[in-house]
Amino acid sequence: MKDIYTLFRHSMAGLRVLVAMTLLLGLAYPLAITGIAQVAFPWRADGSLITAAGTHTTDAHDAVGSAIVGQVGDSDALFRNRPSAAGNGYDMLGTAGSNLGPNSSDLVASIERRRAEIAAREGVDPADVPPDAVTASASGIDPDISPAYAAIQVPRVARATGLAEADVRRLVEEHTSERTWGVLGEPRVNVLELNIAVRELAGS
Repeated sequence: MKDIYTLFRHSMAGLRVLVAMTLLLGLAYPLAITGIAQVAFPWRADGSLITAAGTHTTDAHDAVGSAIVGQVGDSDALFRNRPSAAGNGYDMLGTAGSNLGPNSSDLVASIERRRAEIAAREGVDPADVPPDAVTASASGIDPDISPAYAAIQVPRVARATGLAEADVRRLVEEHTSERTWGVLGEPRVNVLELNIAVRELAGS
């Protein structure tokens, strides 16, 4: 009888801890963090949405996209994102990498195909196509490209928009972010923000 009572007492103690931690970590903590984010960083908390004028917004109806999600595009007048392995191209419901390893014949074939297509489109040697132009990111929705990939796209965008290459190159430089805190990641260019700036300068 004593053993049953001890088991019951321990089980109830465990249950109380489970309920308390569920309420604390599953309800109170997420609500607190969400509240702080909404007050301190409302634009970030609501999806980092951007309008056609390049301004931040928290209204999805005014937005043309998100600064943290890549977009599919095929206009010669705009910069292109890196490839996406997420469903139907930058599908936020299917964010993931391809999970193909370096020895995968499918991965090698897709990289070579992309390299040839990009080299032809941008009028450069295949050896000048940077790695991020032919490989998808781990998330599948990466909104950024490398300055090297942006650089080989400058002549095409300039021709299509009628802008001077120097002006387009200046926009790339203005929208290039350095390593986070000077040490994390690599320099990167946000494609959506850059394309908005290009269209604004071109008057379209």
